Amino acid sequence: MQRAECQLKNKTTVHFSVRWPLTFALFTLHFALCSAFAADPIEADILLKGGILFDGAGSDGKIGDVAIKGDRIVGVGKFEVKSAKWEIDCTNLVICPGFIDLHNHSDSQIVSPKTRANVNFVMQGCTTIVTGNCGSGPVDCVEYLAKIDSAGAGTNVAHLLPQGSLRGKVLGSAQRKGTEDEIKQMRDLADKAMRDGAFGMSTGLIYVPSSYADTAELIEIAKVVGKYGGIYASHIRGEGKNLLDSVSEAIQIGRDGGCPIHVSHFKASGQESWGLIRPAAKLIEEARKSGLKVTADQYPYIASSTSLDATVLPTWSLAGGREKLLERLKDKEQSARIITFVGDRIEKADDGERIRITSCAKHPKYVGRSLADIATSEKSTPLEVALKITRDGGAGIVNFGMSEEDVRYAMTLPWVATASDGRAYLPSADKPHPRSYGTFPRKIGEYSVKENILPLAAVIRSCTSLPADILGLPDRGRLAVDHFADVVIFDPKTFRDRATFDNPHQYATGLRYLFVNGELAVKEGEATGALAGRALKRPNGK
Repeated sequence: MQRAECQLKNKTTVHFSVRWPLTFALFTLHFALCSAFAADPIEADILLKGGILFDGAGSDGKIGDVAIKGDRIVGVGKFEVKSAKWEIDCTNLVICPGFIDLHNHSDSQIVSPKTRANVNFVMQGCTTIVTGNCGSGPVDCVEYLAKIDSAGAGTNVAHLLPQGSLRGKVLGSAQRKGTEDEIKQMRDLADKAMRDGAFGMSTGLIYVPSSYADTAELIEIAKVVGKYGGIYASHIRGEGKNLLDSVSEAIQIGRDGGCPIHVSHFKASGQESWGLIRPAAKLIEEARKSGLKVTADQYPYIASSTSLDATVLPTWSLAGGREKLLERLKDKEQSARIITFVGDRIEKADDGERIRITSCAKHPKYVGRSLADIATSEKSTPLEVALKITRDGGAGIVNFGMSEEDVRYAMTLPWVATASDGRAYLPSADKPHPRSYGTFPRKIGEYSVKENILPLAAVIRSCTSLPADILGLPDRGRLAVDHFADVVIFDPKTFRDRATFDNPHQYATGLRYLFVNGELAVKEGEATGALAGRALKRPNGK
């Protein structure tokens, strides 16, 4: 007997046991197999050489190369290169899949000539964002996605059908249950959106008119979304003392609607609710054990950000729009109810110390200051300041309502993805939440590399393959051959967020290169302005 072997390109060794009379025939087969399966030398446009490769799936980093040709990855690891037009030395640099921001609010910005390059997210390493979150955004997916592709974008864009805007299209801002005919209209619009490529449906159940839908109505629309394999992503009905009930409602809607469930910006907001994140997580894990697909996302900050109206006003007072709100503030009985509610909200926010103005068209001098600070300087009260701002058109705010311990706990959960809840910005006098500039480098640089709250491989997974799997993106989120060439290269020693609440318009440091669909979006730490991003459609979306 004689033993022959050959190694295939996947390192599998094939053995042959042969008798001498069959030697010639079998060795001919042996060499034919080796030739057939041997890896051909790769022709590449770009060769990323000698970096620390993180595949995005949670594996530890390994030294290797990545080859890009056109808009695809054609080589990962160790392979023979026939030719490469451009070779980039990536020694001591991390190479990983582009980051996918599951929760973004750049719906209008990503189609605006001023902000469509999405530089503040590109400079974080983002290659894909998801719009339509919190129940707000375009309902007509065909028109919206066509706008993105007509001029390109700095990042790819996936879209969720926003239930609040959907309801507004059919019922306006009426605070009532939808009729049978109105629910049918919403279901029909949802069906069209899913056929047009939406990845699921979002709700914003603290916002008007999203919040006016009851659980039964949401389930009816979710059934349409589930039929197409879409997700149910929810800014749940409450993130404070009613967190557990709100998580339970989200699970019920997804279960009865036949959808994977995704809880947006998972947190326990307000000091009286600190610690509830753990029993909320237990509810989700019990649902997962029962066979449901339940996930969440999180931004790594202790402050949230939204409008002052959504933070301090009762939702019933917003029915019918701002004119109706102003009428209610003039009505003695309704005004008293509103003022009592607002006062309670402000008191729970350390008498307005935790609520800071980020933008205010009528009172720009308030930007960057807390309600308490403004009240002191104007010899007023935080309640009176809040009512004044409301009567004058409202404001954007940040609310320092979470505990650091809860934030750190949530990011260690393997089903929690990283997401910003931000939007594309140009530097201005406003002082938005720094998450729009620093979410991903903060999670990696601060919480993983510096503080070791979770391993680098795990945090990269939370930014890449996990969100891709949640969405159902089969060819993004991993360093793998034939995947789209959305690739980040950063220096783990210097990849840090610089944006702060006092000075938010600052790009992160340490990002060296970024490729979006194989095109260079960041070169040697500088944004190129490339618009290589595409409108993505849910697989099988028409």
